[in-house]
Amino acid sequence: MFNSINNLTTQDAQVACFENAARHLVPGGCFVVEVGIPNTRRLEVFDLSDAHVGVDEYDADTQRLVSHHFSLRDGHWTRASVPFRAVSPAELDLMARLAGLLLRERWSDWRRKLFTAESTRHVSVWEKPAE
Repeated sequence: MFNSINNLTTQDAQVACFENAARHLVPGGCFVVEVGIPNTRRLEVFDLSDAHVGVDEYDADTQRLVSHHFSLRDGHWTRASVPFRAVSPAELDLMARLAGLLLRERWSDWRRKLFTAESTRHVSVWEKPAE
C-alpha cells in the first residue's frame, strides 16, 4: 500500500482516485493512504548496498519523481525505473476536501507515532462526514 497514490502520475488521476473512494464510502467510512514525504533534492540516494542502489530523481516543477533501482543479479547490474508523482500531505488534504472527505487522523507510521515536521512518511485517514 505504501506510495500507491503516487503510482497515479498526474494530479487529475490522484484527484479522481479520491473522488472514486468518496463515492464508495458510506458516511463515517474512511479512505487511508500511506505515503512518503517528498524530498526536495533533485537526486537522492535512498538505498546503498552491495547488491542494490536506489536513487530518486525529483523535478520540483512537475512533481515528477522517478525511482531508479540498480540491482546486481547473477553478476550483472540491471536498472529498473519507476515513475511517480510526489505529493505533499497538504495537497492530499485538498484533494480529499474536494472529494468531500475530512482529515480524521495522520500518523508517522502504522503504530500511530506522532506525525511531525521530521517525519519521512505518513499514514493519513480521511473520513466521509455524516450527511
